[in-house]
This record gives sequence, structure tokens and C-alpha cells, in this order.
Amino acid sequence: MGALIGVLPFFAYTTIFLVTPTLIVVVGAFLDGSSRPTLGNLSALAQPQITSAFIHSIVLSAVTAVVGAVLGAVLAYAVSTAREGGTLRRLVTSLCGVLAQFGGVTLAFAFVATVGFQGFVTLWLQNFGIDLAGSTWLFDPYKGLMLVYTYFQIPLMLIVFLPAVEGLRPQWREAAETLGGSTWDYWQHVAGPILAPSFIGAMLLLFTNAFSAYATAAALISQGSPIIPLQIGGTLSSEVLLGQENIGKAMALGMVVVVAVVMTSYVLLDRRTSRWLGR
Repeated sequence: MGALIGVLPFFAYTTIFLVTPTLIVVVGAFLDGSSRPTLGNLSALAQPQITSAFIHSIVLSAVTAVVGAVLGAVLAYAVSTAREGGTLRRLVTSLCGVLAQFGGVTLAFAFVATVGFQGFVTLWLQNFGIDLAGSTWLFDPYKGLMLVYTYFQIPLMLIVFLPAVEGLRPQWREAAETLGGSTWDYWQHVAGPILAPSFIGAMLLLFTNAFSAYATAAALISQGSPIIPLQIGGTLSSEVLLGQENIGKAMALGMVVVVAVVMTSYVLLDRRTSRWLGR
């Protein structure tokens, strides 16, 4: 009974901030403006601008997830070779913990102040004849958002993937070397297959992280709604197109389905990795 009372705050929190909003989205996706059942909201997802936004969001999330996963994995391995409890390891992990949560409007402002039209790096590069002030690449739905999203994907990958790298046992490498295997053989036949499920699972987590990001894109992109979170925001805040709220809920339902599929795959991969690493 005492244990049940202890988890009541957690259940209350998840009910208020997770279960209830999800139910509102699911129910609203099947209701029209007069609260009558309809499938019109779901059929609206076939509109070209909505389909394009979904594709753009998926491509953006996939590319930044792959790039962030690869670079983050390399960084995680480099950190794992440092002395355990040493200053370098603690500094890098602490810094990544901060940078992984450094997003939203704050992150957008940081990039604008750095490489925007009047950013200090932009002005500094003008001394060498390099002019970034005439380019709008930072505000481009592909180039700008990919760079900004990758910025917080890399430290998140380190945090998620580092425990798996540290779970590699030295005895496995010693056994491979005893049997005459090279470093490449060890990574190809031992460490690689063991880390692959964890790596793919972390990459799926990065995909979900980018797919659901809103504030950073909203602060950088002022024209149009190239990704699905901005499309949803437009249906709720637009002063031109009214009565689109339930279509926004249908788009949110589509996002929930995509995230549910990705996170289910992540959980299955994490279970497989746990058996190998003894967690």
C-alpha cells in the first residue's frame, strides 16, 4: 500500500500532462467543428502542404539523427577511453548534459547571434572576404534546421550511447586478440554486433527528439510551415484560416503514430542490448 501511495504523484503527473492531452488529440481528430464524428480531418492529411510537411519532418529528423548518432558515437567512444572519474570525462559529460537540453528559442537566438546577418562570426569572417550576411542559409528549412538540430543531437547521443560503450568488457577484446583477431576483427565481429542494437535504438531516440521539436524551428522559420509541428501550430494560431483546430489534432495524431512506432522499435532494441550488456 505504501509503495502505491509513493507512485501516485507519478501517475497523477502522467495523467495530466501525457494521457489527457493524448486523449484530447485522439478524440478531436475524429470530430468536426460541431463535435460530430467525422473522418474529414484524417482525409485532410492528404492535402499537398500537409503531406509535404510530414515528408520534410521525417527527412529532417532522419538526417539529423544519423549525423548526430555517428558523431555522437565517435565522441562517446573517445570519452570512454578517458580515465574513469577524471576531469576530462566529467567535463565532457556535464557539458553534453547541458547542451542536450539547450534548445528552443534560446538555441535559435544563439545561432542568429553567431552566424546570423549581424552575428559576430559573420562580421569576423567579413575581414577575410567571406560574406555570410547576404545568405539566408540559416533560415532555410533544410540547411539551417539541419545544422541547428544536429547541434543538440550530438550531445544527446553521447549521453544515451555512452553507457553501452562503457558496457563493453575488456575480456572480450583480450579474447579476440588471443585468438589472433585484429582491431578490425574485434569491432566487426564482437563490439560492432553488440553495440548495433544500442546504436540503432539511440538513433531512433534522436529521430523522435528532432521530429517533435517545435520552438527552435518556430523561432527561425518565419515564412510558411515546412515541418509538421509548425503546421499544427498554424492551425491553432492562424488568424486567416479559422476552424482548423481539429485538423491540427489529426496531424498531431499522425505524429503520435510515427513516434509510437519509432519508440516501440527503440524499446525492443534496448531489451536486446540489455541482455548482452548485463543491465
